Amino acid sequence: MPTISMFYGIIIYMYFFDNKKHHKPHIHAEYAEYKAALSIDDGVLLDGNLPRKQLKLVQAWIAIHEDDLMADWKLAIDGQELFRIDPLK
Repeated sequence: MPTISMFYGIIIYMYFFDNKKHHKPHIHAEYAEYKAALSIDDGVLLDGNLPRKQLKLVQAWIAIHEDDLMADWKLAIDGQELFRIDPLK
């Protein structure tokens, strides 16, 4: 589960070969005891939960970095090394 970014106490990562469960490109986010999966194309919460403020931050970050996330998604599905993505500033 490579970490691709961290900001405001939120850790963003992708699993290798993770295209079966949610059936769409997605990221995983952790904040304190919260865990969530969010789609890359629209930021929709697919599984788990995050506090409202952190959810909005992650969704904004996804919107800003959608192209980079899709590139990392393709690498992750093939089990290749992922690139780090700039944090939300």
